[in-house]
Amino acid sequence: MLKILVCVSGGGTNLQAIIDGVENQTIRNVQIVRVLSNNPNAYALQRAGEHGIDACCISPKSYESRELFHAALLHAVDEVSPDLIVLAGFLVVIPMELIAKYRNRIINIHPSLIPAFCGTGYYGLKVHEAALARGVKVTGATVHYVDEGTDTGPIILQKAVSVKADDTPKSLQQRVMEEAEWIILPKAIDMIANDEMEA
Repeated sequence: MLKILVCVSGGGTNLQAIIDGVENQTIRNVQIVRVLSNNPNAYALQRAGEHGIDACCISPKSYESRELFHAALLHAVDEVSPDLIVLAGFLVVIPMELIAKYRNRIINIHPSLIPAFCGTGYYGLKVHEAALARGVKVTGATVHYVDEGTDTGPIILQKAVSVKADDTPKSLQQRVMEEAEWIILPKAIDMIANDEMEA
C-alpha cells in the first residue's frame, strides 16, 4: 500500500480527483495519509475531513521566519512517513531539504505542456493567460517529478487539450482541469503505486 501525502493551497479539485480514484479503485493500492495546506481557508481541508482523511495546515504566516516554517512543514511531512508526496496546486516553494530527503518521491501537476508556460511566475490562471496571449492551439497538463528547479523535474505524463477560439483564461483553466489534470494525476499515482511507470 503506497502512503501518499497531498499538498494543496486552494479548492482541492485535483485532491478530489485523487480521493475519488482511491475510493472507486481506479487508483489501486494507495492510502491518503494526510492532506497538508499552507492556507487555513483552503476548501481542500474540508474535502479531506468529509472523507475522514487527516488534514493539517502549516501556514507561513504563523512563523517568524521562512526557516521555522520550513522546519514545521518538514515535521508535518515526516510525521506520516509518506511514500509519495503529491503537489496538487500547492503554491509554496518546496524547501530544498524536503526535496533532498524525498528525492524522486515528490510529484507535481502543472497546467501546461512543459516546457511551455512553466517555471517561476507560471501558476494558476497566469499559465492560461500566457497560453492565450501566445495564441497556442493546443495546451494541456503535465505530471512531473519535483527537483530543485521550478517545473524542471522528469516528466511522467502529459495530456493535450485543444484551445478554442472563444476561450477565456477561466474557461481554458476549467477544461484543462477536466480533460487533463483530473485524468493524468490519478493515473500517475496509480502507475507509481503499482510499479507501472513507463521507462
